[in-house]
Amino acid sequence: MKIVTATWLPYTLPLASPWVTSRGRRTTLSGELLRLNSADGLTGWGDAAPLQEFSISHQQARHFARETALLDLCAQARQLPLYRLLSQGPCVNRLQTHENFGNLEAIDAARLQALAGRHAPVCKIKVGIQPWSTEIRSLQQLTQALPANSRLRLDANQAWNPAEARAFIDACSQLQLPIESLEEPLQATPGGSDLHAALRSLQRHCAFPLAVDESADLIGTTFWQAPPVRRIIIKPARHGGLLGALNLARQARLAGLDCVVTSALESDCGLLACAHLAAALAPEAIHGLHRPRLAGHLHLPTTSNEGKQDNGGFYLPQLPGLGFQPRSS
Repeated sequence: MKIVTATWLPYTLPLASPWVTSRGRRTTLSGELLRLNSADGLTGWGDAAPLQEFSISHQQARHFARETALLDLCAQARQLPLYRLLSQGPCVNRLQTHENFGNLEAIDAARLQALAGRHAPVCKIKVGIQPWSTEIRSLQQLTQALPANSRLRLDANQAWNPAEARAFIDACSQLQLPIESLEEPLQATPGGSDLHAALRSLQRHCAFPLAVDESADLIGTTFWQAPPVRRIIIKPARHGGLLGALNLARQARLAGLDCVVTSALESDCGLLACAHLAAALAPEAIHGLHRPRLAGHLHLPTTSNEGKQDNGGFYLPQLPGLGFQPRSS
């Protein structure tokens, strides 16, 4: 396939509310769309959205965009949705997603009560911003309003030292909080060897899965010899693109780990790429595919359910390729 033009289209879009983690806050979504035009009249799209908080460099983001745009063209040429090109698996119309609540301090019981009847089995909450003991009290209060079948997927973004993380986990156990998993509980350490050992010790102590996300540099030969956690969070830009992420997921399965695909702060183009990856590698899992709340954004066609989200679900486009079609608001 011959590429006749390649165009980078930068964007900066305001978030409707600040994006807050233990590493700081952001008020805008920035990146570049890549548009590839082929000699046979097809257009492929990719999204480059660097995010230092998630260890996604500018170079990694651009590689992800190039690969996505090329795979988009290949899938269109073969008249397949992108996820079918990646896996050749069955048709996937809808993916399960967790309900994203943001940071714990901004949540009130009324928001959780609104979940009743909305079929959201997992709620994602950012922790590690306030002292762990304060957050335990907040979680205890919030879970009283949580629907009976819902569980909490917590993300500490490397907020705690080992003693703090163990104390937090012990408190969750003692209070019988409905924790589905805990991502990135421990602060990073130079070289990663101490972090690997500390995570492994903590996972042995913990009944629910711990997960690595931004500490992806831990993943290597030593990691697979003795996996320190039970889950890997996959953001494809950080793992060599869609094909690199698929290879990582295969390694994880062989090691007995489960994988969850999550979006970062991408436009709808990047979000769609993450969704196709999720459908290709683990269509039965509950993923983290969420469109950032923006004052204005690059968005999908609204003439059907394709690419739309409902409570606890993401409808995957069945169009050939990625299915991204930008238009003005």
